[in-house]
Amino acid sequence: MNLHLLQTGPLRVNTFLVPLCENYVFIVDPAGCTFSRDEGSIVSYLESQNLKPVAIVLTHGHFDHVSGLPAIKKAFPDIPIAIHKNDAEMIGPSSQIAQGQALAQMGFEEFLPFVSNLPQATAYLEEGKSLAQVFEGCNFPQNIKQALSNWQVLHTPGHTEGSCCFYNEVEQTLVSGDTLFFRSWGRTDLIGGNERKIHQSLAKIMEKCEEETKVYPGHDNTAFTIAENF
Repeated sequence: MNLHLLQTGPLRVNTFLVPLCENYVFIVDPAGCTFSRDEGSIVSYLESQNLKPVAIVLTHGHFDHVSGLPAIKKAFPDIPIAIHKNDAEMIGPSSQIAQGQALAQMGFEEFLPFVSNLPQATAYLEEGKSLAQVFEGCNFPQNIKQALSNWQVLHTPGHTEGSCCFYNEVEQTLVSGDTLFFRSWGRTDLIGGNERKIHQSLAKIMEKCEEETKVYPGHDNTAFTIAENF
């Protein structure tokens, strides 16, 4: 499986456009915004490749992974957004408060206007559910539902309380967000971080995924396999 990669936002997040069927995709972690002068990059790419987005899924709620939500919702008003409930306060009406606390911890308060009053979640990620189950309230055609059913949610707290990975066993593909990087893992010193929990989450990934599974992380260019990492 070949995922479309765009590096967006102020910290160059790996925004993935994940193929489903025909020219349909789901979007992972849109971050393009006016602050980083790439607000239209994701929509422009979708249009240039004739791709049709059906949903947005967020690996977690940190500012650098969600700042592109307004631009995507402006272009596709009906597109659903899913995040784990433990990170849900980072988007929606409460985003200004929650993001403000996180940005203050990092000394990056100037970014707060770009993650205030973000669009809210319309669905919630849950451990063990497929993306088809997550979006069961959406009126998707059967072929899209079938493709979404191949993607399973792994709740992997540690980087944040609501961090999640998305695993496709059929395609041996894992989208890991900031939980797992090449021979490293996400930082745990920010609000909601927990070193013990992230090591438990890494152990879950090792147990769940085949060694040949290709991992697509939330930052950097490198895609790698589970075997190369552990």
